[in-house]
Amino acid sequence: MRATRATIDLARLRTNLAAVGAHLRAARNPAQPAPRICLAVKANAYGHGAVPVARAALQAGVSVFGVATVGEGVELREAGIKEPILLFGLPLPEEAPAIASAGLTPLCSDAALGRDLARAAAAAGRTVEVHLKIDTGMERIGCRPREAAAIAEQLRGLTGLRLTGLCTHFARSSEVDQEYSRAQLAAFHDAIAAIPDRDRLLLHTANSGAIVGLPESHLDMVRLGVIAYGYYPGGDLPRPIAVQPVMELATHLVYLKRVPAGTGISYGHTHRTAADTVIATLPAGYADGYPRLLSNRSKVLIRGRRFPVVGRICMDQCLVDLGPRPDADRYDRAVLFGPDPAGPDAAALAAIIGTIPYEITSAISARVPRIYRGEKSINHTLTCNLR
Repeated sequence: MRATRATIDLARLRTNLAAVGAHLRAARNPAQPAPRICLAVKANAYGHGAVPVARAALQAGVSVFGVATVGEGVELREAGIKEPILLFGLPLPEEAPAIASAGLTPLCSDAALGRDLARAAAAAGRTVEVHLKIDTGMERIGCRPREAAAIAEQLRGLTGLRLTGLCTHFARSSEVDQEYSRAQLAAFHDAIAAIPDRDRLLLHTANSGAIVGLPESHLDMVRLGVIAYGYYPGGDLPRPIAVQPVMELATHLVYLKRVPAGTGISYGHTHRTAADTVIATLPAGYADGYPRLLSNRSKVLIRGRRFPVVGRICMDQCLVDLGPRPDADRYDRAVLFGPDPAGPDAAALAAIIGTIPYEITSAISARVPRIYRGEKSINHTLTCNLR
């Protein structure tokens, strides 16, 4: 086992999901059922591990999963996940047979993709469910609102295809001001008004930001992302849901060296010691996903205290200044980020380099072992359709 490892607390994940579920129920008329939860497990569950996260999420009431690629969906199927899997990203035509074989539910924006999927469904002797994606202001994928009714009719006319949902995606829901998201939601409702039997289709628009700030967007299902993993999508959003980070990235001090004042540290000597001090070497670097942009800017947690990262972060190692009389020993544990409030979390590191916590956790590389805590046995055989 490497000194550097990511510990994933699945019990905390389930607690976060329960908190989101309670928030959704509180925002809904008690006479109405709570919306279903689709958990995004794309990008290896934001770096946390798609299969263990999906299994833990089932225990917390999640009934749908979201992936970005066909391969991600196939991985879940091969691990025994039988629940519906939404494919958020557009596939190539040659991937259509794998979609049909794995029983994935792709977001579809035009009849051309629908025909590819219908041919694959016929060849496999199966029916492929699709959700019509409508672009109301993201300008990424999705048909224009004025085209939605006609495309829905075309998709319904394809043998082997079943239209079971309608959706859109918010571009600015992580902002405090939800005016643009409300305009998108209105455009979505206008677009689907002309689609027959729309009340029999699954309607979903809300991502993490809208779950928090736009309760009228919850509809039949919400697509939960970064909040499940313990972070808010926008730093200024209200925080009505108590969540905690699920991942901790930690390593150990593998070498200590006393150096005199004026010593240049790491590549390019971008840091020079101001006084005699002890420098610790940590076997974690940018190839593990600890960003090089944090060089000379971040701190790590050792024995309950924060110590500065000094010099350039290397591919496989980084250096920390412990001070002249360090209260630390070789092989002590060092936390790079995690849930402990005494140290930085992924949001704090993201703020230093001008990015978002999604990127910090998703970037933790495959060579970093994932250690799972809070696992529970599961015997789950539910299979359901997205309609």
